[in-house]
Amino acid sequence: MLRLCVVFIYLSYGVKTDPGETCPAFTALSFSNALIGTDLKVKLMLYTRQNPDCAEELNSTASKYLDLTKKTTFIIHGYRPTGSAPVWIPGLVQLLLSVEAMNIIVVDWNRGATTIIYSTASRNSKKVAEILKKLIDEMLLAGASLDSIHMVGVSLGAHIAGFVGQMFDGKLGRITGLDPAGPLYRGQPPGERLDPTDAQFVDVIHSDTDGLGYADTLGHIDFYPNGGTDQPGCPLTIFSGMQYFKCDHQRSVFLFMSSLKKSCNITAYPCDSYRSYRNGKCTSCEIFQPMPCPILGYYAHKWKSYLTQQSHPVTNMFFDTADKEPFCIYHYFVDIVTWNKDTRRGTFSVVLADDAGQKAESKVNPEAAAFQQYNQISLLIGFDQDFENVKRISLTFSTGSVIGPKYKLRILQMRFRSLTNPERPQLCRYDLVLPENTRKTFRPVPCPARR
Repeated sequence: MLRLCVVFIYLSYGVKTDPGETCPAFTALSFSNALIGTDLKVKLMLYTRQNPDCAEELNSTASKYLDLTKKTTFIIHGYRPTGSAPVWIPGLVQLLLSVEAMNIIVVDWNRGATTIIYSTASRNSKKVAEILKKLIDEMLLAGASLDSIHMVGVSLGAHIAGFVGQMFDGKLGRITGLDPAGPLYRGQPPGERLDPTDAQFVDVIHSDTDGLGYADTLGHIDFYPNGGTDQPGCPLTIFSGMQYFKCDHQRSVFLFMSSLKKSCNITAYPCDSYRSYRNGKCTSCEIFQPMPCPILGYYAHKWKSYLTQQSHPVTNMFFDTADKEPFCIYHYFVDIVTWNKDTRRGTFSVVLADDAGQKAESKVNPEAAAFQQYNQISLLIGFDQDFENVKRISLTFSTGSVIGPKYKLRILQMRFRSLTNPERPQLCRYDLVLPENTRKTFRPVPCPARR
């Protein structure tokens, strides 16, 4: 609840509308509006490839630009405790239009979402859903199809999308929930929140499950970047100001937007927990065969036919990300056999280098492992760059102890295998001694083929 209390007084960037502007703009309010509260008013703004920069305000299906033969994507924001316009909306609109010719309807319910009383905004969410249902009913009468409707809801907006889906008996084409709101929705029955029956396909990204988001599964497929809690690059303490409260929550939006840029595909893996994934126990996607592992974001719908089978359980997907765009992490399995007589417990940091001397340092390190004589340990290590030809590898072993004797780890065999690109040749090193806290660099050799 601390986050909720402090977020009420957060002043974020506002987007002010020029009084002489002819293009409809998102309603920009201020913290003073939040203090006195706002009555619900919904503004619907249409963007297409014919009017990508200047919205057309919709009051009905009578429109210059609305093409009901095309897909329609609704963008629904969440709670706005200061009244500012969401800074990510223009970017998301442009990215969606760049990948597909569609109708994009931005649902501006800032009047109704702007209040310091979160429960008031939550109550307004069902009223917003009723307004959207009326528009969709008109669209259907004019020839639109429920199959062609995609709702992208952020925080409270995810539950609004769910309420709309319920009103159409789950026949909407798709709902994407971006860190659906947790407060007042945790533990609620399906009819009071987003759930898999609200659309033909429901995909969810959870990025702040220990704060403003919802921890449990809500869709046919639920993605948990970095376990769904602390996101890389986000502040870890309250002393960092309001970024501490909003950064993890907003990361789901930026991950979804990154998927539209196609700079890299973020692969996710089915697993029972993030800990099991980090321990290298969940790096197979056999259950999706002949499809590969699902990818995060806009293109997750390619796995719809498999995920919506009645016999298929809800699927939790885990993966790691980098701290900034494009967010992709490239993973290696490192199999290590040691020959120390005594058990050594510690961690590794790894640096890869290519022909040109470019370096990639491990961004995702495993937890401390116990290295025992002749026992193989497999570590999952991630990098924010991908090198097709790794020429040098640097290792540093640490027990984490600042006092006491310094140990050595004696490695009998080490094998590097790319999880991201398993077809690449595996790299090996034999008979290596690592003094604690000392970087050792070597040239790997191709591993012999396994029989």
